[in-house]
Amino acid sequence: MTSPTPPDRRTVQVGPGRDLYLHETGQGSPVLVLHGGPGPGSLIPLVDHLAARHRVLAPTHPGWDGTTRPDDLDSVPALAALYLGLLAQLGLHDVTVIGTSFGGWVAAQTVLDDREGRISRLVLMDAVGPVVPGQQITAPTGPRSAGPAPARGPAQRGGPSPQATAALRAYAGPAMADADLLPRLPAVSCPVLVIWGSEDTVVTPGFGRAYAAAFPRARFELVEGAGHLPLREEPAAVLALLDSFLTSGDATALH
Repeated sequence: MTSPTPPDRRTVQVGPGRDLYLHETGQGSPVLVLHGGPGPGSLIPLVDHLAARHRVLAPTHPGWDGTTRPDDLDSVPALAALYLGLLAQLGLHDVTVIGTSFGGWVAAQTVLDDREGRISRLVLMDAVGPVVPGQQITAPTGPRSAGPAPARGPAQRGGPSPQATAALRAYAGPAMADADLLPRLPAVSCPVLVIWGSEDTVVTPGFGRAYAAAFPRARFELVEGAGHLPLREEPAAVLALLDSFLTSGDATALH
């Protein structure tokens, strides 16, 4: 017997052949949360925290957790277009987008492609995406670099499932980066908060600082003692930074 879908989780059709599995919870100003390789389960503590004050949308990227990825959904811009379609379908404005690791790349692309001005804030946590001179992405080699495991599934054993890995490669390409992304970031006018683990060996703090410096209105915050996803190792520090940013709406007003 199949278990019923929880009331805060549903499948949304965002255009023809575009089914999106969505976890939606909370009330208040909208926040779109985009997960990295380990999947949506890795961000449950973040979603639960934000739901106390915000309407949180936490989709599953097609191709993760048993969801289907259409063959033509095969790039980061295509995934960003899917999420902009979701915001339009729900009629949302003044949206904060938060992305971790690969989800940060998708978040940055979504802001860049937001022609209707629906997004008002951006948060990146140890995000990949751009080509940064002198920096490179290093594949995770251990629990600290790999980031948090989701609450269930193969990633609990140290990384994304084979299905999720295949989806990640389809979206990100063999280079796992977009050489055109960094030069385009000065066009982002909204406030940006960039949070980075001091011990991240997948994308180092130097990578994060360069990422943040490309935005006109960004603040870089280093979380001491954390790895590729600081939410796991230093949750209190990360959530305090997020709460301050979401309250002020301005990266320069965090302190």
